[in-house]
Amino acid sequence: MKVSVVVPVYYNEPSLPALHQQFSDIAARLSDLEFEFIFVDDGSGDNSFGVLKEIAARDERVKIVKLVRNFGSNIAILAGFAHARGDCAVVITADLQDPPELIPELIARWRAGWKVVLAARAKRHDPFIARLWAGLFNRLYKRLVFSNFPADGFDLFLADRRVMDVLVKNAGPNLYLFGLLLWTGYKFDTVTFTRRERPFGKSRWTFSKKVKYFTDAFVGFSYLPLRLASIAGLVLAILGFGYAIFIIIARIVTGFPIEGWASLMVVVLLVTGTQLVLLGILGEYLWRNLDETRRRPLYLIDQMVGFE
Repeated sequence: MKVSVVVPVYYNEPSLPALHQQFSDIAARLSDLEFEFIFVDDGSGDNSFGVLKEIAARDERVKIVKLVRNFGSNIAILAGFAHARGDCAVVITADLQDPPELIPELIARWRAGWKVVLAARAKRHDPFIARLWAGLFNRLYKRLVFSNFPADGFDLFLADRRVMDVLVKNAGPNLYLFGLLLWTGYKFDTVTFTRRERPFGKSRWTFSKKVKYFTDAFVGFSYLPLRLASIAGLVLAILGFGYAIFIIIARIVTGFPIEGWASLMVVVLLVTGTQLVLLGILGEYLWRNLDETRRRPLYLIDQMVGFE
């Protein structure tokens, strides 16, 4: 049996030698299995590709897919799946925050019959703001989209060959791969671990990327934003009609003076602001529909190393 290890790489030059060494140690312990290590360089601006080529020159199990530009980690993982030849694939980040030592346990669960095995975070040693953002996202996603989503999220997981093929076939632009993985409906097993502090470099996880990630995850797998928009519009309409009736009755019955530039502007700004928000939500869905119909390739490959 063959196991593919897929690693999205983005500005991870310092951690790659240590990561490869840990992969080699694991492969030596699991000598009854054949391994391939697929590193997908997602448009790194450092010397990650150069380091990977040096590693590949020493280890024929190492394969490299270099993308033309940064397409995002989800697309990079998908590119790795598309070129993996294993009976299963383990996905792990390149920054060494997720421990490679879990790989044998994931493989053991797969050998026991599970098609998907998730490594769920029980605790994480990240900055407070990062933990706050991640906690908000993960709990909302679990409550509003997939009830079986791990409460503290996951990046490290194993997928069987059958599951990999489904993911590659059904992926589209603005991909949230972890949601698509749960969408497939395959039963999964879970192992837990503590996410480490980042030992090398700094995170490239910018605020704008977090916002896109959040939007793709919810818009791609839930109609809840549209339902909330409809409810908000209905509530505002009811309040508006009710207030209009109140004003008319007050004017006719009591002669209540109709005054107030300030109150009028408050109502106008509230209603128009809400309308713009609702249009924005609708626009997010329409944009994804347009992006899907264009049928552009999800990624472009610059170079490949180690493949036949």
